[in-house]
Amino acid sequence: MSLINERQDFSDVADVFLLHGSMQSPAFLDGRLSGLLALRDVTAEAWLEEVCLSLGVEQPRDPASAERLLGWRRQTLEALSASDLNYTPLLPDELFSLAEQAQGLKEWTLGFMEVVEDVADEALRERWSKTLQEAIDDLAGLVQIETDIEDSPENENDLFALTEHARMAAMLLYTEQHPGMPQVEQTDAPVH
Repeated sequence: MSLINERQDFSDVADVFLLHGSMQSPAFLDGRLSGLLALRDVTAEAWLEEVCLSLGVEQPRDPASAERLLGWRRQTLEALSASDLNYTPLLPDELFSLAEQAQGLKEWTLGFMEVVEDVADEALRERWSKTLQEAIDDLAGLVQIETDIEDSPENENDLFALTEHARMAAMLLYTEQHPGMPQVEQTDAPVH
């Protein structure tokens, strides 16, 4: 099986970044990727170009790196468009401290909001549902979160709730920009 079809996690993508001499977190670019896919799509070629530009290289170092970066895009697009609504941002997991996880969420939000602010003009924003507008407004405030937090159950619960909000905002943006995708059941539809 090729790497492009493997499930990518935060560490997989971070390892590719390290291989290219970059210590940056993939979270910021994942926020950008999610925003781009939700608003207008981004081709595989354009995505690879954006990642390489961010890493300061002309092209991926080897075919395996290119496959992993393209697999990241494919995985994100499939998750955003899936009817089971299983999209999750590519963030540091439980192997990282809560402070590192909070920093990842903050970076993801910065990337996502950068795309939303660049791409979504006023006319487009006016067509969004009130729920989506509020979710995006809330995300704008999320870039201010305190990331120097201690590991505690309360902080873990708070961070989970904030991450869930970011996840739902990305899916809501995708579904409003891609009517009929994903195909989800209507809860107000009569049952036969």
